[in-house]
Amino acid sequence: MRLFSKLYDLVMSWSRHRHAQWYLGGLSFAESSFFPIPPDVMLAPMSMAKPAKAWRFALLTTLASVAGGLLGYLIGFYAFELIQPLVGDGGHYHDAFERGKAWFDKWGVWAVFLAGFSPIPYKIFTITAGVLSMALLPFVLASTIGRGARFFLVAALMAWGGEPMERQLRRYVDRIGWIMVVLILLLIILH
Repeated sequence: MRLFSKLYDLVMSWSRHRHAQWYLGGLSFAESSFFPIPPDVMLAPMSMAKPAKAWRFALLTTLASVAGGLLGYLIGFYAFELIQPLVGDGGHYHDAFERGKAWFDKWGVWAVFLAGFSPIPYKIFTITAGVLSMALLPFVLASTIGRGARFFLVAALMAWGGEPMERQLRRYVDRIGWIMVVLILLLIILH
């Protein structure tokens, strides 16, 4: 079944759309405070499709993500009671929120840097930073460095691969996709 190649073709066509940069900025902003899909899903194909613009895409993603992180911080600082049902006892994000608080207790500002760089949900840390009233300047610096390092790395790797990588990935995307589905199912079963 060639499900993943159809999705791949769709994403690659989106990455070449004339408004793709706006979509990338909006996705980057939203992901940092409330949206579950990471901007890498647009940044990577856009950088691969247009390698000459990869650095600009990475900068846009970084700046929009940090701005979205500030929104997450403000949500935690000013409106925590609105999201309390999600992160309080029995809430859907309770465990992630508690883990985020533990990371802040242990590593302080480094927790924001690590969450910004890694695939850990950054939004949990932006909101938690606001709840804990973390100093704003260290929060912004750690966010900028962590998010920037991640997005510039993704853009650089995709730009480096360029069209040859795009062709090879297109050739194997269905196999890779189904292998990932099997691995995820195994993790769920074994967990």
